[in-house]
Amino acid sequence: MSARKLHLNAFLMGVGHHEAAWRHPRTDPRALDDVTHFQHLARIAERGTFDSVFLADGVQIWGDVRHTAAGRFEPLTLLTALAQVTDHIGLIATASTGFSEPYNLARLFSSLDHISGGRAGWNIVTTAQDRSAQNFNREVNTEHAERYRRADEFLDVVTALWDSWEDDALVVDQATGVFADETKVHEIGHKGQFFSVRGPLNAVRSPQGHPLLVQAGSSEDGRSFAAAWAEAVFTAQQTHAEATAFYGDIKRRVEAFGRPADGLKVLPGIVPVLGGTEAEALALAAELDDLIIPARAVRQLTELIGIDLTGHPLDERLPELPPVSHVNGAKSRFELVRDLAERERLTLRQLLGRLGGGRGHQVVAGTPEQVADHIELWFTTGAADGFNVMAPLLPSGLEDFVDHVVPLLRARELFRTEYTGRTLREHYGLPRPASRYSRVHADSLQA
Repeated sequence: MSARKLHLNAFLMGVGHHEAAWRHPRTDPRALDDVTHFQHLARIAERGTFDSVFLADGVQIWGDVRHTAAGRFEPLTLLTALAQVTDHIGLIATASTGFSEPYNLARLFSSLDHISGGRAGWNIVTTAQDRSAQNFNREVNTEHAERYRRADEFLDVVTALWDSWEDDALVVDQATGVFADETKVHEIGHKGQFFSVRGPLNAVRSPQGHPLLVQAGSSEDGRSFAAAWAEAVFTAQQTHAEATAFYGDIKRRVEAFGRPADGLKVLPGIVPVLGGTEAEALALAAELDDLIIPARAVRQLTELIGIDLTGHPLDERLPELPPVSHVNGAKSRFELVRDLAERERLTLRQLLGRLGGGRGHQVVAGTPEQVADHIELWFTTGAADGFNVMAPLLPSGLEDFVDHVVPLLRARELFRTEYTGRTLREHYGLPRPASRYSRVHADSLQA
């Protein structure tokens, strides 16, 4: 029996991850603004004993409103609603260090952790797009490396705020009128390059101490940041060789920071297009690709890589792209798209089809056995600790995965049959961090 188990996260995006999902007859685009749709998805994932569900987010409108299925809840608000209809599954939300303040964000995730009984996770993004900056009093975004310097200090502040109440700070003695031991509630007194924060947080320490920290960047700066802070990485690789190289590199970086390699879980994205036969799965993939609107897809790709491709002939290969050093947007996704187009000599039309299923994440079309084989291969050969499951259609694609792929993974003893913990950290096999102030106090007593 394998001691190491897969970690599965259900990435919930509207009515499906394929960009044309809303046009397919197996979806209902009116569900985009219906909280019960997302509650139903969370229950499906919990039935499949997934570690967590995840909601992406941004601070701009994506694509064009004519062809893009718009309608997106703010994720922390939505996850609070999902917490009320689930008991075990983790709840991960994206929030940007570029367009937030540490104090507010620390409060929000602490609140979700309390409300959910210790199931909150934060997907940390720095936000790359100029269009996002233009919603926050700026014309252009800050430089890539500076965004990560800000993020690093942001995490210093947020984790200090989460620690600012020691676990035993509450006294709650009604007879004496003492609610809290003020010696165990700490001002953090942070003054840095980007932030000045007095503290303490106006919330007691949450069940997990620190909500789970997740990160999704794969650039050089992103990898260094992940190695220092992240406990899970959502990543995108197209080939097994790329995935094993990334996996080995990020684990070595984690150890260089004095952390155990298993303290960070690597979860590549997978878009499972399932059918009773391989031919049925390929037919569904083709149906979805046929619903792509090329003009919309070109605009989406332009936003994704930060290079204007509008007007480029669809049946010609991409123009020569600049070096990644000239890109100030999402560097890792730019490199993925460039390498895919060059390696397979794709025309723009072909590239749009390849990206339509999952924006650069690997699309695996086949039977449940074939998808399970793919997951097992990557898991057992040093390419992944689990997967970020991105169903092309929702809810049907997630239901198919839970009903047909998960039982195969359980039969192969690769995945849990039931939850053994209540918190997201317990699902990941990670310890609850002690407050830094408790550690300082203990060290002073020993001295």
